[in-house]
Amino acid sequence: MPEIILTDKNFENEVIKSAIPVLVDFWAPWCGPCQIQGPIIDELAKEAATAKIGKLNVDENQATASKFGVMSIPTLMIFKNGSVFEQMVGVQQKNALKKKMEEAAK
Repeated sequence: MPEIILTDKNFENEVIKSAIPVLVDFWAPWCGPCQIQGPIIDELAKEAATAKIGKLNVDENQATASKFGVMSIPTLMIFKNGSVFEQMVGVQQKNALKKKMEEAAK
């Protein structure tokens, strides 16, 4: 399933109200580590069957980033049943993310 471009406007429907876990990558185009994380997120999105994967540009969607206390990027959060299930800061490896997403899907 392709990754979803998340915004302040669609975050509630796509993430909070989602029936399945959602991995959200909080990122910005100027962020070097975000450029490293991006392709990993893209790969996961192609493989994910039990979760949704989305990216939220913090520069363009400051309300949502602020609401969840994102201070450093990349920040990755896995949401389950409308709440944060897991939060990670910094570049995360694909296998570690996959494992955490599988845990959230249980």
